[in-house]
Amino acid sequence: MHKIAIPESAIAGAMQQRGKLNRFDAVVGSQTALVVIDLQNVFMLPGMPVEVPTAREIVPNVNRLAAAVRIAGGKVVWVQMTLNDQHESWSVFFEGERRRDAFKDLQRGSHGHALHRDLEVKAEDLVVEKRRYSAFIQGSSDIDRILRGLGIDTVVIVGTLTNVCCESSARDAMMLNYKLVFVSDANAAITDAEHNATLGTILRVFGDVATTDETIARLAAKPRIAAVVAE
Repeated sequence: MHKIAIPESAIAGAMQQRGKLNRFDAVVGSQTALVVIDLQNVFMLPGMPVEVPTAREIVPNVNRLAAAVRIAGGKVVWVQMTLNDQHESWSVFFEGERRRDAFKDLQRGSHGHALHRDLEVKAEDLVVEKRRYSAFIQGSSDIDRILRGLGIDTVVIVGTLTNVCCESSARDAMMLNYKLVFVSDANAAITDAEHNATLGTILRVFGDVATTDETIARLAAKPRIAAVVAE
C-alpha cells in the first residue's frame, strides 16, 4: 500500500481557499457513483506489460467501497480501458514495443482486458468501456450520459493508475460539474511520489481526498453501512 503524504502546500492551499480541508462533509448515497478505473488484468497480474503491483493491494478497499455504495443506494461502475482501431486518433502514444504489447492486451476479449478476478462485481453494477485515459472526456465513453440518467451528482474515484487514468477521469468529472471524492488508499500508482503528487493536485483544485473509511463514513446514513467500515 502507498505511504500517503499529501504535500503540505496542497493542504495549506485547500484550507486557505475553503476554510476547511474538504468541501463535502457528507454525500447523498443515492446520488453517488463509485467509478472504478481500469482494475484489469493487464495492470494487475505479475509480468503483464503495465503491471502496477500496488493495484493488487487496493482490491479489499475497493470491494468495501463498492459494498457501501450499493447499500447507500448508489451505483458501482467498473470501467475498462478498451483499445481498438479508434486508438489511431492518438496513435503517437503507442510508438514503442511495450506500448504495442499493452495495446494487444487491452483489446476486448483478451485476458489482459478482463477485470481482475478478486473484484466483487455484482449483477446490479455497470460495466463501461472507455477509449481514452479519462472516462469522462468527449469520445471516450458513455459514462456521463449514463450517470446523469441515474441522477448521479457525486463520483468517487478509485483504481489505477492514480496519476494517469484516475487523475484524468477525476479532473474531467469535476469539469462536468460532478462532486468529486478521490480515495487515497484505493488508488494505485507505480511510486509513492507519483501517487502523492496526484492527491495534492486533486485536493488543491479538483475535489476532496479521503481514505476508504472516511468515504464510507460519509455514506453511512444507514446503520448497515457503518458495519462495512469495521470489516
